[in-house]
Amino acid sequence: MNIEESKDFLVSTASLKDVRTFSREVFEKINLPQDQKDELVLAIAEAAQNIVKHAYRDVTETSDRMEIKISLKDNDLEIGFFDKGKAVVPENVKHRKLDDIKPGGLGTFFIKQIMDEVVFKEATGWHNNLVLTKHY
Repeated sequence: MNIEESKDFLVSTASLKDVRTFSREVFEKINLPQDQKDELVLAIAEAAQNIVKHAYRDVTETSDRMEIKISLKDNDLEIGFFDKGKAVVPENVKHRKLDDIKPGGLGTFFIKQIMDEVVFKEATGWHNNLVLTKHY
């Protein structure tokens, strides 16, 4: 089964619910156990939230959009995130220490636990292109 679907969203915390809904709708077409679908939606929501929170850190209001592309090809599920926020320096992307008990700061940790690969790539016309991959 091959799937490729993409959708763009306003870069805003208000869009995160729509990001989760879109992800769930795409994953309903894929024959995966429900717990895996839930984990994938969590990874996508965390990555989208990181775009809003970090790539647009000092922006109070924007009409910028982020694109999310989900594709399944040859048993590789690939989720691409594209945005025009502040360019990410991949070496600076770290989660907080696990023993530092407080809310927030673990999105990157969860994403890396759920996905097999987490890579920033070049993308023409975009500042950031994060690609999450899961092998099946």
